[in-house]
Amino acid sequence: MKTRYIYELSVIPIGTLNTIRKKEPHFAYFSNLKKTIECLTSVLAMNGWPVAINYSSVYRSLQNRGKFTKDFEIGGNKVFKVLISAKELNPALTTLGIEEMPFTKVKGNNAKK
Repeated sequence: MKTRYIYELSVIPIGTLNTIRKKEPHFAYFSNLKKTIECLTSVLAMNGWPVAINYSSVYRSLQNRGKFTKDFEIGGNKVFKVLISAKELNPALTTLGIEEMPFTKVKGNNAKK
C-alpha cells in the first residue's frame, strides 16, 4: 500500500474573546495542499481578514516543522489560530508489539501418513 497524506486545516478559537463567546474548533480535511490554502484564503478574504498566507510559506513550514500555524488578532487580542498539518494515510503495517506465537513440538510422526 502506498502511503499518502491528507491535510488537516484547523481553526481554533483562542484568546479573551473566546471566554466571552465560546466557539468550538473547526476541522476540515483536504487531499491537496493547494486546495487547502485556496479554501483558507478565500474564506479569510470573504470575512474581511487579512490574507497573509501563501503556498510557499505553508509548504516550507510543513517540511521543516511538520505543521503551519498563524494567529489572527484584532487590536492586540488574539481571536483564532489556523493550524495546517499533514496526516498520514495507509501507514506502514506494524506488528503492534505482538511477537510470534511459540509453538510446541508435535509428538509422533503426524506429518506423513
